[in-house]
Amino acid sequence: MRTLFLTLLLSFCWTLTHAQARVSGTISDSLSGVPIIGAYIFLKSDFSIGAASDISGNYKLDLPEGNHTLIFKSTGMENDTFNISLGKGQNLVLNVAMKERTLNTVDVTVGKFDQKVEELTYSMEVIKPALIENKNTRSIESILDQTPGLNIMDGEPQIRGGSGFTFGVGSKVAVLVDDMPILSGDAGRPEWGFVPVENIEQIEVTKGASSVLSGSSALSGVIHIRTSYPKAKPQTKINVYSGYYSAPENDSAKWWGNNDTTTVPAYRSYAFIHGVNFLHSRIIKKNLDLVIGGNFNWDHGYIGAPIKGPEVVDTISEDFTDKQMEQQKMRLNFNLRHRSKRFKGLQYGLNGNFMYHKTNLVLAWLDDSSGIYRGYPGAVLLQNQTIFNLDPYIEFYSKVGVKHSLRTRFLYTDNDMSGNQSNLSRVYYADYQFKKEFNFLKDKSFDFIGGVSSQFNDSYAQIYSGGGDSTNQLFNLSGYAEIQKDFFKVLNFSLGARAEYFRLNDTLTAWNPIFRSGVNLKLSQATFLRASYGQGFRFPTITERYISTAVGSFGVYANPELKPERSWNAEVGVNQGFKIRKYLGQIDVAAFLQRYENTIEYLFGFWDPSPDFSGNEPIAGFKFLNTGKSEVSGFDITLNGGGKIGKHFKFTHMLGYNYINPITLEPDLVFAEDFNFANPGEFSFRKTSYDTTTNVLKYRFKHTFKADVELSYRGFSVGYTAKYFSKMENLDRAIIDFENVTVLSGGTLQAVLFEDFYNENNNGNLIMDLRASYEYGNQLKHKISVVVKNLMNRTYSLRPLKIEPMRSVVFQYTFKF
Repeated sequence: MRTLFLTLLLSFCWTLTHAQARVSGTISDSLSGVPIIGAYIFLKSDFSIGAASDISGNYKLDLPEGNHTLIFKSTGMENDTFNISLGKGQNLVLNVAMKERTLNTVDVTVGKFDQKVEELTYSMEVIKPALIENKNTRSIESILDQTPGLNIMDGEPQIRGGSGFTFGVGSKVAVLVDDMPILSGDAGRPEWGFVPVENIEQIEVTKGASSVLSGSSALSGVIHIRTSYPKAKPQTKINVYSGYYSAPENDSAKWWGNNDTTTVPAYRSYAFIHGVNFLHSRIIKKNLDLVIGGNFNWDHGYIGAPIKGPEVVDTISEDFTDKQMEQQKMRLNFNLRHRSKRFKGLQYGLNGNFMYHKTNLVLAWLDDSSGIYRGYPGAVLLQNQTIFNLDPYIEFYSKVGVKHSLRTRFLYTDNDMSGNQSNLSRVYYADYQFKKEFNFLKDKSFDFIGGVSSQFNDSYAQIYSGGGDSTNQLFNLSGYAEIQKDFFKVLNFSLGARAEYFRLNDTLTAWNPIFRSGVNLKLSQATFLRASYGQGFRFPTITERYISTAVGSFGVYANPELKPERSWNAEVGVNQGFKIRKYLGQIDVAAFLQRYENTIEYLFGFWDPSPDFSGNEPIAGFKFLNTGKSEVSGFDITLNGGGKIGKHFKFTHMLGYNYINPITLEPDLVFAEDFNFANPGEFSFRKTSYDTTTNVLKYRFKHTFKADVELSYRGFSVGYTAKYFSKMENLDRAIIDFENVTVLSGGTLQAVLFEDFYNENNNGNLIMDLRASYEYGNQLKHKISVVVKNLMNRTYSLRPLKIEPMRSVVFQYTFKF
């Protein structure tokens, strides 16, 4: 205790005797003169000493007398370096006009507190916009799947094995765009196609329980997508692309053109991909920001319509043509922000996004050979989706360093679907946030963020009548706070808490407090050691509790007794930056442990149809169940960096390996009754598993490896992507039982074939992509590129009964001015 007191006393005395001079000024854009908010200023000799510009672009930094080198940094701007000399008591005014950065690489700040990645107390991966454009990203989940530790399984995000397979329903990963949730109100499903891919500043993927600042759905992590506001120079970008799907590896599985075997004549000779993205952004009269963008996409699709066998008795499932399986999307979005001239620090705006999406949902393939790229009769749904949001907001930065923010959202989703599966939902969301940097004795004391958020989900759908009514309403109210404190410029400590309250249909209520804490210790100039602990709490969605529907021979069964699930996550990690000649790299290693209580899993089985159906009962299907306690442990290793080779060669890379050991802690806990007439009994994890010798959770990959490398020379660039997924360790036994039932039905049921494919192909998958481009022009920039995905045309599956796309080749032209 005496040593700590003496250390604090010496630090205080050093501040009084040495901080005897000051440099201050304003940081602005060199072209527009607009103040730059949040620019960083720090000493070249010690990066831990620095400051940041406020809402007016003003900064101040106390330094000891003498000679110093200052570095000025801001996202999207070129770095500036100044050598200064300070005398005792001098107050030097240094105004800096920064130029817009023209290189692809940017320095990023992340998180609610705008920190550098290495200074965070938790694990985060950052994806920069250049990679999104270079890979012809038509929907954001395809680029997210490149992130180490994050897998997208048939549209569902999984971080560190925190969830299995649920068709995206009840996501355990929060998905935010500019701090606003985009999970659907009824199902908690990410609407990936709704994200404006043409206007992304960066993507931040937080690993581990993050519910304190990101809400209850952040049970195992957060995906935060930040869009870009206009820079000083107006920008217009148009991206046109066209391509095709190759014939499958097994040529007999090709269903279009001459291989079309339906009764409808072939209507396309090739499987095409066409589309265009556009973006325009500008600052109007220095105080009005305007962004408008959109996307039009026309996709032939790689999965064809179902075919009914001639001997099969099927009067339930609908008949579709291959033309009906085509996908079309039209989206238009805008951002408006006005900075008040009368009230300094006040800004307000309106963001909006509108989309029409004609698509389909395929639950299972036709068979595991020539029909693997076709849907199973009754297991395909056609969908016409209309979705839009309007987000009014207001923010105020006071002169004393306080930020008030009120953000609101109205999200409307209308899914017009075949098979009587239509649903309609409205989401009303509001979040007030208070942020302040508290200072005492002329020294930064701590940062504080606090707020209140509320969400009301109003849903109408016949398929959600498992609770007795097709109209369901879910209300959520939460309060949160987090503080962050730096000690001696080397130790960063954070502590946060959140209280969640839920009310479902005015009858079911639940509330739960959660906490998180973390510490980051700067061991040397580029070495950071971190440790964190966080809790999570997730209330089941309307869909998980009340969905009750049949799709052909498949069903989904309600579970009104479904309980909320809880989790906690602990991790320790180290981040090391290094430089070798012209190469700058950053390696991050983290070990983690996650525990879940009342784990919600989506199980396939034979269920008692009497409570849910009357006539035309499905044979088997899915149901959401609490399966007891579970645990996921493991570690991550990532290596990101880039550099130069000679004068003109440049390269960047993003490499990552993830290992998980996902296990149930209660393998013999009985959580349901098995209605399998061939083998009735009680449901437990062990009895429902395909592999009864292991406790490994279902639908997980123990090993994943992700890599992206790009090499550029002048205007030419070549990029290579690799993704490796180890074998799927376990799955539901009932999927195999269902195959046996259909095979033994004597032809009255169309056989569902999966076991042979699983046994022969479940040995890991390596998927490779390749891209090449040439960019030319100065004021008017042109870029021509070709993007090949699934380069080796591998036939592979990441979840049972769903095949992934064969090779696609897309040619792309981008025009910027």
